[in-house]
Amino acid sequence: MTGNNAVLVLVVATALGFDFTNGFHDTGNAMATSIVTEALRPRVAVAVSAVLNLVGAFLSTAVAATIANGLVDSGVVTLTVVFAGLAGSILWNLATWYLGIPSSSSHALIGGVVGATMAAAGANAVKWQGLVSKVIVPATLSPFIAGTVAAVGIYLVHRLTRDVPDGPRGHGFRLGQVGSASMVSLAHGTNDAQKTMGVITLALIANGTLHAGAKSPTWVIASCAVAIALGTYIGGWRVIRTLGKGLVEIDSAQGMASESASAAVILCSTDFGYSLSTTHVATGSILGSGVGKRGAVVRWRTARRMAVAWLFTLPASAVVGAAAYWAAHGIGGTIGVVVIFIVLLLAAVAFFLASRRAAVTPENVNAAWTGSVIPAPETSKAA
Repeated sequence: MTGNNAVLVLVVATALGFDFTNGFHDTGNAMATSIVTEALRPRVAVAVSAVLNLVGAFLSTAVAATIANGLVDSGVVTLTVVFAGLAGSILWNLATWYLGIPSSSSHALIGGVVGATMAAAGANAVKWQGLVSKVIVPATLSPFIAGTVAAVGIYLVHRLTRDVPDGPRGHGFRLGQVGSASMVSLAHGTNDAQKTMGVITLALIANGTLHAGAKSPTWVIASCAVAIALGTYIGGWRVIRTLGKGLVEIDSAQGMASESASAAVILCSTDFGYSLSTTHVATGSILGSGVGKRGAVVRWRTARRMAVAWLFTLPASAVVGAAAYWAAHGIGGTIGVVVIFIVLLLAAVAFFLASRRAAVTPENVNAAWTGSVIPAPETSKAA
């Protein structure tokens, strides 16, 4: 095995590792509200979401093409650059998951790749127009668009069903949530799984395995689909709890409205090839469902905390990606990539062990919100 091929294997493994973290980090985008309203049991919800993420990954490659060719100059990208970008995105995903902050896996990935590219080849290697038009503008607008759609939707839903008795009304909306949450999971697969496909394709181009502008091979599509589905099935319970309990005191009607808005916005962005943050969309939809319902409790403090994390996601991931590149390049060759890969594995183990000390599980994910992602001990025991 040559040095380049050895690094390529590590890059592909790291990319699939990122895809796995993307799956459990973003499960809440589709299923948090359905879990909170008990439309679906927690383990059933993540299983359904996993299957639909798997299916959705095969439905489109437009976003993959944006990542592979639309953000950085593939001619100056090396395998070490791609690897360093992935390292930055994985570390940000793990840190925000541990804190229970629903940040954008998509922006972490893009920030990591852009930061590593700038460290290797300078700012001119970044396609700034594509970054602004395909990433930053959609990221800025999507929460407001999704929130507006959800707010209008919940208002209309309450107007149209105000004379329906509470029992049949709640049951009907919970059934509707099964369908709307499933659509969000399918949409998530069409958008988020594509990003890892694009990164692996970029690595294959950098290695000379594919020509510039090539589409993602079938094995790349299949492996990314499986990785994100497995991550989804694990269930990122810390983020699910924040989205389901920490933003809005939500009922089944709000859940269906927010999920429907999320699915519509994500599917539209996929069709245009926008590398959209499904986390931004889902959060905007949930907040919109709270704003649109008279008397609903909206926790703006949690929302502000999330917004701060969103602002830092791109630059923080870029800094870590650049640092990872400098470290790997400084050590040199395949050994440099192997060393950073080991450090990344150790960091992942450390985050996992730390999360076990105060675990959020399917059994306590719906415990009463106390201002923290970690349920109070007595509340957790009762649940």
